[in-house]
Amino acid sequence: MPWKAVIGGSVGNLVEWYDWFVYSSFAVYFAAAFFPEGDDTAKLLNTAAIFAVGFFMRPLGGWLLGRYADRKGRKAALTLTVTLMSASALLIAIAPTYDAVGYFGALVLVVARLLQGLSVGGEYAASATYLTEATPRGRRGFASSFQYVSMTAGQLVGLGLQIVLQNMMSAEALNSYGWRIPFVVGAVGAAVVFYLRRSLLETEAYDEEERATTGAGRGTIKELLAHRKEALLVIALTMGGTVAYYTYTTYLTKYLSNTAGLAKETATLVSFCALFVFMCLQPLAGALSDRIGRRPLLITFGIGSMVGTVPLMTALGGVSGFAGGLVLSLAGLVLITGYTSINAVVKAELFPTNVRALGVALPYAIANALFGGTAEYVALWFKDAGVESGFFWYVSGCAAVSLVVYLTMRETRDAALSRAEQASGDAVTARV
Repeated sequence: MPWKAVIGGSVGNLVEWYDWFVYSSFAVYFAAAFFPEGDDTAKLLNTAAIFAVGFFMRPLGGWLLGRYADRKGRKAALTLTVTLMSASALLIAIAPTYDAVGYFGALVLVVARLLQGLSVGGEYAASATYLTEATPRGRRGFASSFQYVSMTAGQLVGLGLQIVLQNMMSAEALNSYGWRIPFVVGAVGAAVVFYLRRSLLETEAYDEEERATTGAGRGTIKELLAHRKEALLVIALTMGGTVAYYTYTTYLTKYLSNTAGLAKETATLVSFCALFVFMCLQPLAGALSDRIGRRPLLITFGIGSMVGTVPLMTALGGVSGFAGGLVLSLAGLVLITGYTSINAVVKAELFPTNVRALGVALPYAIANALFGGTAEYVALWFKDAGVESGFFWYVSGCAAVSLVVYLTMRETRDAALSRAEQASGDAVTARV
């Protein structure tokens, strides 16, 4: 295993997603600072809408930074994405409140989220492509699973910091200025990772492609359209997974607090413990996919989410303590592990090197903008309308659509990601 490449890419991804998720984690504290009018659900709806805005920049970020990764290299794209994320975290940290400048503070939030969306739109593909290409065939599922290990670790760091602040600061202090602390931490962490990523080596697959071609067609929409079937496949297979992921991660704390009635501190602790176990499951599931293939895991997720979401979310809404919330949350996270642990490698294995980053980035970002980024807003909208259970059926329906794709798509585990791998595979076949 090329551990230096795996760790380097993962640590940067951790900071990226820490900054991305910490907005949602601390929204319960800063919502009133920018939207003082209305009830708690209305304030959360406003901050969730700004959260969703960031997702609609992800297709643009996927296009621009995916193209950049295919033309300038995976390492260059990874460095650029973390720079943008550092700037956006700093903007949120210094954003003025409604009492100081009216709704101008909310505008600063919107700008910061747009920058974050641009960054994350490219980060996912650059990281997925880098981790997949830097690992030999037969270990890619295991290596690429560290993308969601790092994503979850970033969220755990955010939740852990929230737990510390909740115990060290009063509720008044958190609502007043304490919520700014995690964004300062994120900005500093991204600056550190910038220097770390500069020391990474470029992948051999990309170096091979750069030597073999002039680069004129690399990372272009025209080249992506030549693989439009694979691009549509990425959108469809992402649909159910991204809705379920954001339901059981970013929305879970709010749901336990706002619907089940758990104390904010208890809801946060439930999320932290459940996500820690979820993080540890990712490499195990990724390694399993290297042995039995990607499709069995995806199909298991599709069936589980389609059938299990409604009863699980209904039961979660009625929990009264830590233990019940933890057990049910873990059940949901175990279900989506079949998707999260391998979705990055599956997408990367669908495309050739010259358009791999763009092929992963743009379709995935579109699916996230349409389904992942809006999940929390849709959930709160159903709650505000008095039909919260409608959201559970929405998640199940999205999973059902993706399940059809999982049942009909080709297996990608043995795909050759470079000419050298293709030649090696042909040689083995010839000997056999």
